[in-house]
Amino acid sequence: MTALTTPAPLTRRPAGAAVRGPRGPHVRAILYWIATHALAVALSLMFLGPLVFVALTAVMSNDQALTGDLWPRTWNWSNFADVFARSRLLAWLGNTFLYAGLGTAFMLLSSIPVAYAMARFRFRGRRLAFFAVITMMMLPPQVVAVPVYLIWARLDLTGTLWPLILPMLFGDAFSIFLLRQFLITIPREYTEAARVDGCSDFRTLVRVILPMARPAIAAVGLFQFFYCWNDYYGPLLYAHTNEANWTLSLGLASFRALHSVQWNLTMAATLLVMAPVIVVFFFAQRVFIEGVTLTGVKG
Repeated sequence: MTALTTPAPLTRRPAGAAVRGPRGPHVRAILYWIATHALAVALSLMFLGPLVFVALTAVMSNDQALTGDLWPRTWNWSNFADVFARSRLLAWLGNTFLYAGLGTAFMLLSSIPVAYAMARFRFRGRRLAFFAVITMMMLPPQVVAVPVYLIWARLDLTGTLWPLILPMLFGDAFSIFLLRQFLITIPREYTEAARVDGCSDFRTLVRVILPMARPAIAAVGLFQFFYCWNDYYGPLLYAHTNEANWTLSLGLASFRALHSVQWNLTMAATLLVMAPVIVVFFFAQRVFIEGVTLTGVKG
C-alpha cells in the first residue's frame, strides 16, 4: 500500500506584506531610470511646457483663450486657416526662406576658404588675422548700424533684404572661427598626400577637406539658417518700410499688434512660424550635434 502524504500546512501572509509580482524588477528599473535622470526630466518639462501651452492655446476659441483654462473645450483647427486669411504669411515665409537660404549659402561660400587658409596655410600675420576674427565676434552690430545703413541707402537698397544677404559674401566671424577650429583637427597627412598626388590647394579643399568637414559645415550652416530665420533687428532696420519684403519675425510682430486680444490666433501664428525650424532641426540634429561636439577640440 502506498503511504498517504499529508499536504503542507498553509502559511498565512502577514497583513501589510508587499506582494512581489513578476513585474517587480521592471518597475524598479523604471523608478531607477527616473531617479537617475530626474534633473533632465525636470529641465525637459520646463522647456516643453511653454511649447505645449502655445499649441493648446492655438486651438482654443477666442473666449476661452482669455481665461485660465489649460485644456481646450473645443478644438478650433480653423484658427490656422484664419491666420492665413488675415495675414500675408505665405509671402513672409517666402521672404524668410530667401533670406535664410541665400544668407547661409553665401556665408558658406565665403567662410570655408577663409577658415581653410587660417587652419592650413603658414603666412605672416596669421595670428593677427585670427585675433581680428575674434574681435569681430565681440563687436555688436548696433555699433556700426548707422554708417552701414547710410551706405545701403546711397545704393538705394533700403526697403529690401539685400543689405542683409549681400554682406554674407564677406564671411561670418563666428562661422570662420568654428570651421577653423574643426579644420585644424584634421591630420595634415591628408593634405600632404593630396599635394604629392599633384592636387592644387583648391582641389585639396574640394576633394579632401570638405567631405571630412561635413559635420562642421552642417553645424555652422544650421546656426546661420536659424539666425536668419529668427532675425528681427535686421529686417526691422532695412525692410520695415516695404511690407512686401517682410520676414516671418517682422510679420509676426505686426500680426500680434493687430490681434493683441486674440491670443488664440497669435499662438496659432507663432506655432506656424516655429514649425519649419523644428522640423529642420529634428532631421538634422544628429549631424548638428556631431559638428558642435567635434568643433573646438584643438586650439
